[in-house]
Amino acid sequence: MSNISSVDIFICDLPVVRPHKLSMTTITSQAIVIGIIKDESGITGVSEVATIGGASYGESTVEAIKANIDQYITPHLIGQDPISFNRIMNNISKSVRGNYFAKSLIETALIDLAAKQREFPAYELFGGKIHNSLPLAWTLASGDTARDIEEAKEMLHQKRHNIFKLKIGSGDPDANVKHVGKIIKAVGDESRITVDINQAWDEYTALKQIKALEEMGVSMIEQPLPAWNYEGMSRLTERFDVSILADEAATSLHDTYRIIKARAGDAIALKPAKHGGILETKKIAGIAEAAGFGLYGGTMIESTIGNAVAASVYSTIPEFKFGTEIFGPLLYKDKLTLENIEVKDFEIQISDDIGFGVTLDYEKLEYYKR
Repeated sequence: MSNISSVDIFICDLPVVRPHKLSMTTITSQAIVIGIIKDESGITGVSEVATIGGASYGESTVEAIKANIDQYITPHLIGQDPISFNRIMNNISKSVRGNYFAKSLIETALIDLAAKQREFPAYELFGGKIHNSLPLAWTLASGDTARDIEEAKEMLHQKRHNIFKLKIGSGDPDANVKHVGKIIKAVGDESRITVDINQAWDEYTALKQIKALEEMGVSMIEQPLPAWNYEGMSRLTERFDVSILADEAATSLHDTYRIIKARAGDAIALKPAKHGGILETKKIAGIAEAAGFGLYGGTMIESTIGNAVAASVYSTIPEFKFGTEIFGPLLYKDKLTLENIEVKDFEIQISDDIGFGVTLDYEKLEYYKR
């Protein structure tokens, strides 16, 4: 097998089909980073990470991801055999602190390349597939109750989604909870409803609003408090029966261990990009499973490439109590691959093609890259 000859990183901006409202920003165009690692024979491994709202969501911006890969990570890659991705990433971790999104981009491109060299699916390199499909949630985040209800009913009619997550961290909490109640009244008998606060509440607000949400029948509350507030998350988890899920707080393996030790929640949202790649995601899933925490297959709203990565690794994890939300490509007006994602009977189908099962469209890359 050939060794690595080049590493190329591109920043792209993709338009979305409708504004996507979160507590810290509203997405009208999504910035993503594409990584292409080529071997000496010309085979390419391709990967993607996305950042939600630039620096408003987290510390990893697309500009920083590219700059740090070009300057600090690429020298560790040239001339290496991609099948040694575990050793390569371990060496990188000793020289480059943090930079989880950048590390995820590189690791998944290495895995894609190694799998393509051997002409089998990428999931064979990290445990093998358990699931042929996974339950797929949709986020209702237009900011308008009537539009959200109409959207939810259409998704149910198409058999595309019967799990809906509502972003309610922005604006008046009382009004937002009433918004949730109207949606539950409209479609709650046919679907499961969760809410995501994106760290926007203080503990006083959370105590009041979670009580109301629990009584409505909401099945899970995602990251109601700021990521640093482990003690507050522990108190909420102890007080309420509804599941409290840690997302922004559960970044690294060590973060997740502290959450589990403090029971600062009772469920974890997985996202390969925020954890630093597939290998770390699998470790986090393992310790969460050992602790009896529920798992949720999260998304950074990646396009088709990053979404295929998430689907592949999630297919190897035994159970997702709250399903997955890897709907990203369905929110975009366009794609950078020749393939679309396939959703059937409320579940995303897992590709069995080689690598991560997607083919980069270089014309689209040329069109959307900065």
